[in-house]
Amino acid sequence: QVRLAESGGGPVEAGGSLRLSCLVSGYTYSDGCMKWFRQAPGKDLEWVAVLSGGGSSTRYHDSVKGRFTISLDKGKNTLYLQMNDLQSGDTGIYYCAAKNWGCSSYSANFDYWGQGTQVTVSS
Repeated sequence: QVRLAESGGGPVEAGGSLRLSCLVSGYTYSDGCMKWFRQAPGKDLEWVAVLSGGGSSTRYHDSVKGRFTISLDKGKNTLYLQMNDLQSGDTGIYYCAAKNWGCSSYSANFDYWGQGTQVTVSS
């Protein structure tokens, strides 16, 4: 059984940093992909960063390029999202998600989700 559990969110001032963690169990990294999504108040879910090929490939939404880094520590079974230079537009609930085979642009195609962790950036 695959389980994902996020942690590391909280309040932070603009310009600050946070590192989100997603503890993963029961998932095979090499076959699919993992994404961080976020949902801001009153807005749709949007993808933030994706990791595939067991960690060999990463991509980022334009809004976070150069500020966020997605990474995987297989030894700790943990997916990370390092977030630097946080802005008010980064406020939202952050979710990690995993897809069994391949990858997808659509959140509905992801097989497993964590419960989310709240990030609140104050200006």
